Amino acid sequence: MARQVRNVLAWIALLLGLLALASHYLTPWPGVLLVRAAFARGAAQLSAGLEKHVPAGVRSRLGIVYDPADPDARLDIFTPGVGTRQGPTIVWVHGGGYVAGDRSEIANYLKVLAGQGFGVVAVGYSIAPERTYPTPVRQVNAALGFLGREGRRLGVDPDRIIVAGDSAGAQIAAQVANLVTAPAYARAMGIAPAIGPDRLRGAILFCGPYDGELLGGPAEMSWFMRTTSWAYSGRRDHRDNPQFRLMSITTFATPAFPPAFVSAGNGDPLLPHSLSLARALRGRGVPVDSLFFPGHEPPLPHLYQFDLDVPAGREALRRALAFARRVGGEPAAVPAQ
Repeated sequence: MARQVRNVLAWIALLLGLLALASHYLTPWPGVLLVRAAFARGAAQLSAGLEKHVPAGVRSRLGIVYDPADPDARLDIFTPGVGTRQGPTIVWVHGGGYVAGDRSEIANYLKVLAGQGFGVVAVGYSIAPERTYPTPVRQVNAALGFLGREGRRLGVDPDRIIVAGDSAGAQIAAQVANLVTAPAYARAMGIAPAIGPDRLRGAILFCGPYDGELLGGPAEMSWFMRTTSWAYSGRRDHRDNPQFRLMSITTFATPAFPPAFVSAGNGDPLLPHSLSLARALRGRGVPVDSLFFPGHEPPLPHLYQFDLDVPAGREALRRALAFARRVGGEPAAVPAQ
C-alpha cells in the first residue's frame, strides 16, 4: 500500500512538473486557468460585498449587442430611476488581467454609479488567449460607436462620454481614449476612432498597467505578468510583438488626452504604473485628478475602490463621481427610451 501511495505521489509530482514546464516554455494556458479561477473567486466576493450598497430604482438593460458580427460584443446599461435627471455616460471596461473577468462581475458597482445620477455602460470584450491584442481595444472602440449611434434610444447621453475601467480594463480604456483623441496614434493602432473627440469628456482609471517599462512588475507579480502578457500579446515574450509596445500609454499619450482621474492603492503592485501615468499626463499638460494613499495603514490592495465598506473606497467613489460631474457637465433630461 505504501509503495502504491509513493507511486501516485511520484506521478502527481511529475504531472505538476510537466505543467510548470509547459506554463514556462510552451503555452500560457496552465497559468491562465489558475488566474481565471482566482479572479472568479475574488469577483464573487466583490459582488456580494457591494450588494447592500446598490440603491433601489436603478434600471438595467442587459446583453445588448453592439456588433452583430462578434459573439463577444455585448454590453449592459444601468440608468437612474424614473424621473431622475441624468449626467454624462460612464463607459466601464472590466478588469481581469486580459485573460479573465466578465462585465457582470462589476454590475453592482456600476449600479451604485447609476444611482448617483449617471448612465453607466458595462462593455463586454474578448479575453486572451482565445483572442489577442488589440482585439479588446477594437471592441471597446466599436462599443463607443454603437453608443454614439444608439445611446439616446437606449437612455444614455451619447454626446458626453467618460471612459472608465479597473486594472486591465483601465489600460484598455486609456488606449481607447488615446486613439479617439490622437489621430497619429489611431493610425499606428490601425483603428479608426468610432466617435469624435468632442464626445469624449474624460477618463476614470483605477489600478491599471499603463507603462511598458514596468510590465515586468515586482518579483511577486513576475509570474502573473509573464502569463498574462504572453496570453494577450500572442508571443511568449511580448517584446516580440512590435504592436504591443503601443499599449504603453505613458509613452504614447498626447496633450489631447482627455482629463483623467487616476487612482490606485498604496499596497497595489501596479501602483507604480498609476504614478507614472499621472506624471506623464501632467507633463503633457493634461488635467489630472489623482488619488493616492501614501503611508495608509493597512495598505490598500489592488482594486481597493470596490470596497465601499472602508473609508478609502468611499473616498474613491466620491472623488471619481465629483470628477465625472465636473468634466461631464450638469445633469440633463433623461434621453427618450
